[in-house]
Amino acid sequence: MKNLNNIVQSMIGAAVLFLAASCQKEDILTEKLSTDNNLAVTATTGRQFTLVPDAYGRLLIDNTAKTYQPGDVINLKGSFKAIQVVNLSGSASAPIIIRNLAGSTVTIGNPSWNGGAYSVACVFWNSHYIRFGGQSGQSQVIISGSTQAAREAYYDLQIGNKSDNIEVSNLTIQNGGNGIVAKTDPVSGDATTVYPNTTMNNLLIHDLVIRNTANEAMYIGHTATYWDLTANAPYYGATSAMTTSHQYVQPIMWRNVKIYNNKVKDIGKDGIQTAAIDRLEVYNNEVTNWAMEKNSAHNGGILIGGRTLNTNTHDNYVHDGWGELCQFYGSGGSGVTHIIHNNLFRNGSLDGVSMRGYANAIVQFTNNTIAYTMGNSLRINGSTGQTGVNIINGNAFIRPHNAVSPIYDKYYIYLEQNAKAQEGTGVLVNAKFPTWASAKVDAANYYLPLPGSLMGSAGYRKLY
Repeated sequence: MKNLNNIVQSMIGAAVLFLAASCQKEDILTEKLSTDNNLAVTATTGRQFTLVPDAYGRLLIDNTAKTYQPGDVINLKGSFKAIQVVNLSGSASAPIIIRNLAGSTVTIGNPSWNGGAYSVACVFWNSHYIRFGGQSGQSQVIISGSTQAAREAYYDLQIGNKSDNIEVSNLTIQNGGNGIVAKTDPVSGDATTVYPNTTMNNLLIHDLVIRNTANEAMYIGHTATYWDLTANAPYYGATSAMTTSHQYVQPIMWRNVKIYNNKVKDIGKDGIQTAAIDRLEVYNNEVTNWAMEKNSAHNGGILIGGRTLNTNTHDNYVHDGWGELCQFYGSGGSGVTHIIHNNLFRNGSLDGVSMRGYANAIVQFTNNTIAYTMGNSLRINGSTGQTGVNIINGNAFIRPHNAVSPIYDKYYIYLEQNAKAQEGTGVLVNAKFPTWASAKVDAANYYLPLPGSLMGSAGYRKLY
């Protein structure tokens, strides 16, 4: 396969990217990388470089010639319509830092984009050991995507083509289609683009504001169970039903992903969507007003998707959205652990938390508060293999089914298709309240129990 630098020089489209919503949603976008390489470079002491946009507002950093070395700092200055970073690698001990020039605000993206090339505001391609973000706060680097009719096809920030060991922090991302997309599509003839031949390691996403995206705020990991290389399309069915003349592979998985301290709001589809990750931690994020499209296939506030292993979802605040507050589709296996602990999930228009895991996935669901749902507080469906005994301890379930009387016990924990759950007793008992008044909690203080409440030690407590 041609390397990416040759693709840039020959102006061949780099890849056809498939976006998935929930676990099976694919919108096609062809990305073309720039051939412009007219950089204004000013070397400073300590191996710092200041880069500005070219006459068209674009910046291409192609490090095939090894101009930039591990430990270098690249300062951005000005307003960029597109930034493309390819073949740029630091090291584990000396990452390359890309940031705003001190004392300046950097804007990236093209709000006027309505189709054609340059459909990504900022892309990292075949790049490793990079730290990208503002020097402080979220207002010094702002990525602003398309606001036009074709905005769903626009990526604000893409991390692709096996890029890994990436830290993204201190940004505002707004508008466009997807806020962050971090995955690699399989390529026919390139064995390094499939699992298990390659694993992408270490992705940190923290201290961001993401708002007003048409699709997902975050799309982290590849959602396709298999990829049909012959048809160049995702495949979600049984292996026994695969077309014998076609070649199928699995997309690359991430290992060690942390998503924390982010604020996500006003999102068209899922809020924080993840998939194909081993060792995933999602914590201290606030997600509000997602699923604005009101599409039942794109409606998770936080989504722990397919092919996830060893996940820990804790201390998040998800509230006031049309869809489900949290969705779980992870996989089980020997030694695999899934934890959903100490989250506040409130005011959703469907079920509160839904689970439909695979391969005997077992979730420890502890000390969460789920309040004000139009459907069940917690629903577990065993149809795809989540048939082990899930541990449900110390949660507070408040006002399921819109408090329409009568409230049956199954509305708090609804089990179907051979799903199983073990509820705690004593200090681990789940507190269940059919109405708001019966719960006696303080809505203005993260639903803490008021004097006289029977909640006890159950439910969420704010720690961050």
